Amino acid sequence: MRKIALTCLLALPLFAGFFPQTVQTTVSDVTENTVTLNHAFPVNGMSGVIVHNYGNDLQAITGRIEQQSPHSIKQLSHDVIHHENLPTIKTPISVGDKVIGGYLYENVLLLAPNAKTYAKITASSNKNWIHPDIFALFLAKQGDQVPTKSNLRNFAKTYQVGLIYIVNNGSAKLLDPISGKTVGTKVLSNLPAKGEAPFFMRFDEIESGMFSLSNKQNFYDIMSQL
Repeated sequence: MRKIALTCLLALPLFAGFFPQTVQTTVSDVTENTVTLNHAFPVNGMSGVIVHNYGNDLQAITGRIEQQSPHSIKQLSHDVIHHENLPTIKTPISVGDKVIGGYLYENVLLLAPNAKTYAKITASSNKNWIHPDIFALFLAKQGDQVPTKSNLRNFAKTYQVGLIYIVNNGSAKLLDPISGKTVGTKVLSNLPAKGEAPFFMRFDEIESGMFSLSNKQNFYDIMSQL
C-alpha cells in the first residue's frame, strides 16, 4: 500500500497545475502513420519531438508527434528545422528513439488584455516569457491581421516557442501551437472589461492588423477565435 501511495504521489506533478510538464520517454513501436510510446504524455493534445541517435554522440530531432489519446500518437510533419539553407531531415522514426513531450514548454508567449494583467501573470510563473513585440513584428512581416492557429504555429517553430498563454474574458488557456490543441485551462478573475489590443507595443506604429494603433477590434473577440 505504501509503495502504491508513493507511486501516486510521485506522479502528481505531471498532472497538477496549469502548465503541463515536459516529459521524456521512448518509442516502442512504429507503423506508417502512428507511433506507440513506452509512457504516455500527461495531457492529450501535447506535441512532442522525436530525437534520433546516429551514434558518435550525434543526435538530431527527426520528427514531431501529437498525442490524441494515451494510446493514439499521430505523426506530424518532418519540417523540424527551419532554415532555408538546411535540408529537411528525412530519417524515419525508429523503435528506441527518444521522445520529448512538451518540447520547449518553458518558452511561453502570453497574449493578455492589458499591461497590468501581463505583468501579474508573468510575475506569477517562472517561465521564459517571449515578448509580444516579437510576435507583433512577425505578424506585420507576414501581413496577417490577427493571430490565428496557423501563424502562431509558424511563429512558434521560427522562434522556439512551446506554449501560447491566451487570456480570454474570465478564463485562460494554454495552446500547444504545434498540435493546435488546448492543453490547459483555468478561471481568471479581475480582468478588464475590454481588452486593449495591443497594450504592450514599444513601437511607434505598425500600419495594419491587430497591432496597429488604429485597430478597434476587441481583444477578447480576437482571442475567442483561437
